Amino acid sequence: MSDDLDALPERYRLILCDLWGCVHDGFRLLPGAEDRLKRWHAEGRRTLFLTNAPRSARAIRRQLDRLGLASSLYDGVVTAGDVGIAALKGRPVGFCGTVADRADLSEAGVEIIDSRFTELACAGLSPGETVDDYVGRLRGWAGLDILLHCLNPDRVVIHGDERMVCAGALADAYGAMGGRVAWYGKPYPTTYDHALALAGNPPRDQVIAVGDGLHTDVLGAARYGIDCVYVAGGSHAGEDYPEDLTPGWRPALVVDRI
Repeated sequence: MSDDLDALPERYRLILCDLWGCVHDGFRLLPGAEDRLKRWHAEGRRTLFLTNAPRSARAIRRQLDRLGLASSLYDGVVTAGDVGIAALKGRPVGFCGTVADRADLSEAGVEIIDSRFTELACAGLSPGETVDDYVGRLRGWAGLDILLHCLNPDRVVIHGDERMVCAGALADAYGAMGGRVAWYGKPYPTTYDHALALAGNPPRDQVIAVGDGLHTDVLGAARYGIDCVYVAGGSHAGEDYPEDLTPGWRPALVVDRI
């Protein structure tokens, strides 16, 4: 595929760029990503990172600092975690996810308890776990009619060279058992509303999303009525575009990487 991003039309003044799979892989910045961000910055475009990470924007900024990405190259961060945190504050909830995810939610003001909860914040799986490891817990929560708040609707992510299962896969399994799920992040419109408000609510024809997730980045842009650059070399590398994903709508550009 040609790198059509070199000729991105000038009308796109706000770029809603995914992080994992587009800018970094969890360990390092991806080749060319920093140069692309520098180019967008030099062209006077604004870049907001729009990520399904279950953590706060503060935590993501710290991660980007550790990876060596200059904060001057982006104009803000919007996370699925922040949208979920705003909804969860004010009442105690259960939790599943990593120790680091739990600490971040607690630091952001979410009260986490270990028993007698009626709602649960699902940030993901612990390292090395699969959905099968959670079947018993999911059935128990469904039997108690626990409302599961999915703080990361991604199903898988590429972590270095490894495909890792995310909270969205747990939420899918829970919903299939009849459990109630509240979703946050892409492709849900509240996340885009938050991002555009942060940017001063520009006209949607001046906004373009960039991402490698078909069912998150691409579907979210289509539903929200904004254009999209599909990064086909990311989490769906080697897959065909699903014909029934966005009937009558296709990404404005398809590239291997940003």
